[in-house]
Amino acid sequence: MERTTCLVVGGGPAGMVLGLLLARGGVEVTVLEKHSDFLRDFRGDTVHASTLTLLDELGLGPAFEQVPHQLVDKIEALLDGGRMATVADLGRLPGAHKHIAMVPQWDFLDLLADAGKLEPSFHLRMNTEVTGITRNGGRVTGVTYRDRVDGHEGEIAADLVVAADGRASILRAAVELPVYRFGAPMDVWWFRLPRKASDPVQGGAGRFSTGSGLVLIPRGEYFQCAFLIRKGTDRKVRAEGVEKFRDRVVTLVPWLADRVGQLTTLDDVKLLDVKLDRLRRWHVDGLLCIGDAAHAMSPVGGVGINLAVQDAVAAARLLAKPLRQGTVTGATLAKVRNRRLFPTVVIQTVQRAIHRLFLGRKLNSTETVSSTGTPFLLKVAQRFPFLQAVPAYVIAIGPRPEHAPGFARRAPQAITRS
Repeated sequence: MERTTCLVVGGGPAGMVLGLLLARGGVEVTVLEKHSDFLRDFRGDTVHASTLTLLDELGLGPAFEQVPHQLVDKIEALLDGGRMATVADLGRLPGAHKHIAMVPQWDFLDLLADAGKLEPSFHLRMNTEVTGITRNGGRVTGVTYRDRVDGHEGEIAADLVVAADGRASILRAAVELPVYRFGAPMDVWWFRLPRKASDPVQGGAGRFSTGSGLVLIPRGEYFQCAFLIRKGTDRKVRAEGVEKFRDRVVTLVPWLADRVGQLTTLDDVKLLDVKLDRLRRWHVDGLLCIGDAAHAMSPVGGVGINLAVQDAVAAARLLAKPLRQGTVTGATLAKVRNRRLFPTVVIQTVQRAIHRLFLGRKLNSTETVSSTGTPFLLKVAQRFPFLQAVPAYVIAIGPRPEHAPGFARRAPQAITRS
């Protein structure tokens, strides 16, 4: 049977950050990713200010600068008549990074993988799909897997298994941890439209009206678009056809009329089934859940990646020494949840309030975000711009930001991209 000290399942932001940090802490770590590469559309592509600071601390800041990306320093609401209202001004953030970086997630993950290759105890295995867990008594002792290239099946034993395999985590389901489910009023359709230099939206912006909403995220030559629909109406809206959908988009944002015709089929529109939940307990003996496997987040604010990365940093700091010494216990694993529960609850509470007080009402009303219908807090933020720093901090940094532990810090280093 194959064996490693820490087995991380899932090569997303949480899994890759955790694997890199633990390896720098002298822990033998193996990361399993079921796909052959990281190249997938419509994954979270936001690298937040706190993550940019983390990359600096890890010595990866210069390497990240070489990755093509766009900086967003403002989040706005589109009002009637094409007017804009600033929701969050990231230029008011403390620290060196007063922005969010928009970068394809596969580029970000490739950078972490290349940095991991410099660590002798870091191992990344692609095309390795976890199919279940192994136990000894009540303790999780490893996983079973299938190689997606040749079909080979096997087992890997580990002192600790970390589930970083997302909100549909197979490991989370296998150990049947109890969960709080909060629900959501909407689902999201992801698609792309071309972007022009003359467009009035330069940062991220949102528009809401008659049972739907549209968020525009600038991505170089195109907008990554998030079209919000009422929960559970995907089939109904698709049945209306692509022409009706294009009309909906133009009704929300009229200046997209000159390019919405490039959306020729609803096959190009991908559904995100929005979930918001949180495990009551993040571990069983021998297994720990982090990131979306521990707390599925709403796309509101795009903060899921930020929380997942910070979970990984906290876990690395708390677990590196016990893993080296072979002293990881249930109490050790509970410290990770104890550390990360406060920021998770704060962010989810804010998201639930936005769901209930704003999105739920807008998606079930016929009102637009107009001069008379603008939410009170948004009006106040326009009158007192310094208040725009509050949502900027919550989104781009978050409560209780985590910093790289000393053992993982490096001077700025060159990274050879594979």
